[in-house]
Amino acid sequence: MFIVLGATGHVGPAVAETLLAAGEPVTVVLHHEDKAAAWRAKGAETAVADVLDPDGLRAVLRRGRRAFLLNPSAAPSTDTEVEEHRTFAGIVAALEGSGLEKVVAESTYGAQPGERCGDLNILYDFEQALAAQPIPVTVQRAAYYMSNWDAALDQARQGALPTMLPAELKLPMVAPVDLGRAAADFLREPVGQEGIHYVEGPARYSPADVAAAFAQALGRPVEPKVTPHDQWEAAYRALGFSEPAAASYTRMTELTADTAFKPEAPRRGTVTLEQYIAELVRRG
Repeated sequence: MFIVLGATGHVGPAVAETLLAAGEPVTVVLHHEDKAAAWRAKGAETAVADVLDPDGLRAVLRRGRRAFLLNPSAAPSTDTEVEEHRTFAGIVAALEGSGLEKVVAESTYGAQPGERCGDLNILYDFEQALAAQPIPVTVQRAAYYMSNWDAALDQARQGALPTMLPAELKLPMVAPVDLGRAAADFLREPVGQEGIHYVEGPARYSPADVAAAFAQALGRPVEPKVTPHDQWEAAYRALGFSEPAAASYTRMTELTADTAFKPEAPRRGTVTLEQYIAELVRRG
């Protein structure tokens, strides 16, 4: 049995669906019962658990042999650094006595030590906490999620693509389905083949490329609308971010814009940006 956390987000569902399509037994961990029926219809077992309740989560993990771990994002109105350290600490605590033989954890390109760097330092700390416990761990460091552009659809329909990143900056990006396929493969690898794996899409893309993909899918011009660097923190605050969360996300954006991500031999998915945006527009 494979246990999958994060089944109501983007990557967790892709992991679970990939495993189910391969005929594997899966239990998805949900925060609320209201999503359970849909997963059971797909052939999964379900469990309701809170990552802040290590005892309850441990009871769910004991149902399986291997687990996909994903630290949930905190509400941006909170101090996200504090909240996300609490949630991953709950996940790590639940591993003790779980009986799992292996876990795969979702992390990010650019994971690094520090403070107030958003996901970059939080997920690095998650990696370190997992490495300090005895269950073998594979870390999947994901490129910039193509799904981060989902929220731009309505503005793209009006002809603009808001972005804080330079319009021509090429970034490694990846579709959630490719992350799900990769994680499912890592989960099924023999114990002893753990390590850090980087996963990105078939090519690198800029915000200008994203605007062009929206333009093609929508059949109308779409232009990048770049927020100047000195307005980033205020822009996050205007979106409802708390003061500490805005500072953390601003620093994460700076590091993303300034860092050349060039891992050796990353695993490459097959979904192109154009395919992802076309499907997003179709669904929307």
